[in-house]
Amino acid sequence: MNVSSTDPAGMKPGLQFRLNQQLTLTPQLQQAIRLLQLSQLELEAELRQIAEGNPLLEFSEDSASESDGENGEFEAPAAEASASNDVDADDVADWSESGGRAEEPIDFSSSTGSRSNTASDDDGFEPQNAAPETLQEHLLWQLNLTHLSLRERTIAAILIDSLNADGYLTEGLDAVTAAVPADLKASVEEVDAVRRQLQRFDPTGVASLDLRDCLRIQLEQFDPTLPQRELALRIVDSELELLARNDIARLARRLRASEDDTHAAAVLIRSLDPRPGAALDVTPVEYVAPDVYARKDAGRWRVSLNPDCQPRLGLNQHYCNLIAQARGDDASWMRGQLQEARWLIKSLESRAETLLKVAEAIVRRQSAFLDYGPEAMHPLVLREVAEEVGMHESTISRVTTRKYIHTPRGTFELKHFFSSGVSTEDGGSASATAIQAMLRKLVDAEDSRKPLSDQAIAEELHRKGIQVARRTVAKYREAMRIPSSSERQRAG
Repeated sequence: MNVSSTDPAGMKPGLQFRLNQQLTLTPQLQQAIRLLQLSQLELEAELRQIAEGNPLLEFSEDSASESDGENGEFEAPAAEASASNDVDADDVADWSESGGRAEEPIDFSSSTGSRSNTASDDDGFEPQNAAPETLQEHLLWQLNLTHLSLRERTIAAILIDSLNADGYLTEGLDAVTAAVPADLKASVEEVDAVRRQLQRFDPTGVASLDLRDCLRIQLEQFDPTLPQRELALRIVDSELELLARNDIARLARRLRASEDDTHAAAVLIRSLDPRPGAALDVTPVEYVAPDVYARKDAGRWRVSLNPDCQPRLGLNQHYCNLIAQARGDDASWMRGQLQEARWLIKSLESRAETLLKVAEAIVRRQSAFLDYGPEAMHPLVLREVAEEVGMHESTISRVTTRKYIHTPRGTFELKHFFSSGVSTEDGGSASATAIQAMLRKLVDAEDSRKPLSDQAIAEELHRKGIQVARRTVAKYREAMRIPSSSERQRAG
C-alpha cells in the first residue's frame, strides 16, 4: 500500500491509497525450480559445486537401494491396443522451394571431400577424448601452408571465421568485405577471388555461397575427360529442381541427352557432399543414463527412479556436532549453512517426487505404446499431464526436458511421449508418432517396382480411419527422410 501526502493537483495535503499485488519467489523456491530443470549431469555438477562451499553437506558413497524396491513405484494396468495413429503439424519445406540453398539438400550421400573425426585404435580400445579439430582450425592450418600474401591471408581468415557449421558463407560477400580492415581497402571482387581459392581447400566446397556453387566446385575437380562431368555441370547450373524430383526422363529431354547418360550424371552428382563442413562438426556425442525405469511385472507397468541417478547428498554429522560448541559469528554462520543444506536436500526430494509423479502419469497415458509400439502412441499435450498431477504446464515442461526413461522399447526423453493429434473417423484422435510409424510400415511393405505415392498412402490411412491429407503425408515423409515414390522406384 502506498500513501501520498498531496492531492493529484499538488495543491492540498491529502491521502491516496493504492493496492499492489506481487508474486515474489523465495530463494528456496527459486532453487527448487532450478534443480528441476537440470539434466542429471548438470545436477551432479551443480551439487558438487554447492557442497564445496558448504561444509555441512557431503556426498555419500553408499550404494543406493535396488530400483525394484517398494519406494518410488507405480503400477499401471496393462493397456489394450490402440487404434490411434498420428500426424505432425510442423511444416517441412520442399527442397525446390528453398531456392537450392545448402540447408535443404537433395538427398545426397556424403562421400567426396568428406573427412572423419573418428578413429579406432588397433588394440580395440576407444580413442581418448582429445580435443577435436574444428572446421576453422582445419582450414587455418591449410592456409598457413599456402603461398598467399599477407593481405590475402587476412581476407581468407575473415572468410573462414564467417563459415557456418556446414561450411557455407551464408552472410554473403558484402558482409565479409565490410569486415575486412579499412586500411586494406579490399573490394568485393578481391574477397570473392580469395573465397574461390578457399573452395579448393579440404574439404572441397567450403566457402560456397549456395548449393549450386558447392556442387559445381566439386565437379570441377574431376578429370575433364570423365564422360558424365559436363552433363553433371549442366544439371547443377540449371536443372537442380528436376534432379531433386528424380525426373530423369524430363531431364534428358531438357538437356537433349540420353536417359542413360542423364542417369549416370545424376549418380555422379549424388556422390558429392552437399555439406562439406559437416564432416568436421565437433558436437560431442552425449551419453545419457535413464532417470526412471518402466518395467512390466505381472501384467502391470511399474515405474521407478533410477537409484544410480539420485544424488546421495547428506549432512556431515561431524560438522553438525560442532554447531553446539560454536560461539558468536561462527555459530550463526554454521546454523545458516545447516539451514541451506536442509533446504537443498528437501529440494532434491521434491525433484525426485515430481519426476516420478510425472513419469507415472506419462506411462499411464502411453502404456499402449509400451505394449504395442509407435503405432499405438496416443496424442498427449503438457496440459493433460499438468491437470492429472496438479502442477503447472511450465513445471511439466521443465521436468520432461533432458530427463530420460528406460523401457523395453528403448530409452526415450520424456518429451518423446508428447505429440499433437488429428481426428479420426470414429471421433477420436491419432498422434503424430503413430501416423509416422504407420507411414513407415506402409513404405517398408510396398512393392519396390510400384512404390506407393503420397496420395496412395493418404488413401490407405483413410481406410484405417485416419483423416490425413496428401500434403500432410508428404510433409511427414520428408521429415522422416523417406524418398518420393519416383526416387524409391529408381533405387529399387
